[in-house]
Amino acid sequence: MGVPEQARTPTGRPHRLLLLAPPGSYRTVPYLRAAERLGVEAVVASTGRHPLIGGPGGLNLDLPDLDRSLQTLLNAASDQRFDAVISTDDLTVDLAAHVAQALELPGNTPGAARLARRKDLARSCLAEAGLPVPEHRVVDLRRPFVDQVDGFPFPCVIKPLALSGSRGVIRADSPEALEALRLRVAAIAADAPFPEERHHALLEAYLPGFEVALEGLLDAGKLEVLALFDKPDPLEGPYFEETYYITPSRHPMALQRRAAARVAEACRAYGLREGPVHAELRLHDGEAWLLEVAARTIGGECARLLRVGVESGLEERVIGQALGQAVSAVPAVDAAGVLMLPTPRRGVLRRVEGVLEASRVPGIEAVEISVREGYELVPLPEGESYLGFIFARAATPAAAEKALRRAYACLRVVTAPVLHRGRVVAATET
Repeated sequence: MGVPEQARTPTGRPHRLLLLAPPGSYRTVPYLRAAERLGVEAVVASTGRHPLIGGPGGLNLDLPDLDRSLQTLLNAASDQRFDAVISTDDLTVDLAAHVAQALELPGNTPGAARLARRKDLARSCLAEAGLPVPEHRVVDLRRPFVDQVDGFPFPCVIKPLALSGSRGVIRADSPEALEALRLRVAAIAADAPFPEERHHALLEAYLPGFEVALEGLLDAGKLEVLALFDKPDPLEGPYFEETYYITPSRHPMALQRRAAARVAEACRAYGLREGPVHAELRLHDGEAWLLEVAARTIGGECARLLRVGVESGLEERVIGQALGQAVSAVPAVDAAGVLMLPTPRRGVLRRVEGVLEASRVPGIEAVEISVREGYELVPLPEGESYLGFIFARAATPAAAEKALRRAYACLRVVTAPVLHRGRVVAATET
């Protein structure tokens, strides 16, 4: 059984969902569509003059100002009752927890939500709980690293405390290489929404091995694993752009069980009890090392993969669970995969050629280009968006991966130079 049809409240009105979403979030539209399919009234709270994507009635917030945003939402709740609150992205996880607590709605405590969003606090929490995390240290980006990294192992990975999508995550193989990255990472971290996150970064010892991503749902503290995704390309740096996600996993079953157990242990350590969980782990030396456990769904359009693996979409399941509906997983019949199209270089997008050819590759379900002509492309580690997505379904994970690679080989990205004050920043390439 998938998510059951939504019942009305005892007063006869539709259930009302408060959706907290940063502007430009990939996840907002899928949640709105899911709410519409379920007969749930969704109100989006975001930042901007026109915060609502789906219609009138949205709430305008100053998201970095948690206290002010919380008061705005509580004032709105006094006029229109909310039956559930969901955060679409890391930026709004803290706020959602405070709203849930104030309105006595299902959700996580603010303390647990903060641990799930802040990489430095999360590492300390997991280490104290005795869980496998890389050796780590917080560094001040305003001061030279020479004294701050004394005794730290290399190679290492530096990352901002709270940015997502691998933005600002860079490998350094020596103290000198790390110092050369300091100002670059500081410029990226300057975009962090909260002041305390703009001047510090997290250092982690680099771990070899392959990464996996786990998608799950927490219900009263019990973790239900919805999917375990392989990332078949080794992520060795210097940047860590995520591209291929393939499910079901092809790693040994004992290692898959270990990954699920580690995520469940991490949730308990944080105090997470309700809602979606997206975790990233690195498989190394027979262990599943915890890299991230976030209190949100998977990024981009990747949640569409779970419509292949479960009867209903991921967003329907998250909404249903938040409203107290019983939901259960359906084992995947086929394998599925997604390729998050990487930004190959800096430039102004002219066009992406070969889309029709790629869509005709056997096993490909969709090729979607998310950015339009004229958009300035910025690759990692400074960039934060993908060109688009390719989706595949096949009889086996290997066949799904092969289809994605064949389709990707059909695409050609054409860019023009970037001009800033008459100066060419990037040359045209095809």
